[in-house]
Amino acid sequence: MRILIIEDDSSIRNILRMSLEAESFTVDEAEDGEVGSYLARTNQYDLVILDNVLPKKQGKQVCKEIREAGKNMPVLMLSVKSEVLEKVDLLNSGVDDYMTKPFSFEELVARIHTLLRRPTKLEEAIIKVRSIQLDVEKREVRNKDRYLNLTRKEFSLLEILMKNKEKAISRGYIMEHVWDINADPFSNTIEAHILNLRRKIGDKNKNIIKSVPGRGYKITETL
Repeated sequence: MRILIIEDDSSIRNILRMSLEAESFTVDEAEDGEVGSYLARTNQYDLVILDNVLPKKQGKQVCKEIREAGKNMPVLMLSVKSEVLEKVDLLNSGVDDYMTKPFSFEELVARIHTLLRRPTKLEEAIIKVRSIQLDVEKREVRNKDRYLNLTRKEFSLLEILMKNKEKAISRGYIMEHVWDINADPFSNTIEAHILNLRRKIGDKNKNIIKSVPGRGYKITETL
């Protein structure tokens, strides 16, 4: 899953990025509200972490622009202010959740997982396709009784395919949700990761992860 961090404090931003990448998230960054608003409105993100006080544009204005652009991804606001009226005002502006600085990273991750389950429907923590079982929160994958050693990108790619089983997922959608804005959309990196996934899940004959000509890839329950 892909997260955008909009935070002007480089030390906080770097810690968040490294910590979230360790949790298998793909992360983009912006250090001011103007750039952050542009990225959030023009890219596909699963969640935005937004500082309240930013250069160029304040967090509240950024959130307003995100919603006016028709983007409904969850927005988690960070702020040094803890007054009830401040929280109410931000929640009314379109923010989904609010955390006061300083905060614990463990709580932040818990809030993120909660928000990622919220937007349209509650998702199952365990996803199953054939003998493959993916635990969204533990970031673990098993095939029968064997745990698979997947990279962060491989896990995210498999997660997208399994959450959309029987549906063809385009290369563009995969690139937007698994790779960051610096990725080369014309490289063969997706194909290489699909090849590795097939090898690790025992899909030698390409019967589980199937190529859909002109459309992308899909994972199927049937042969």
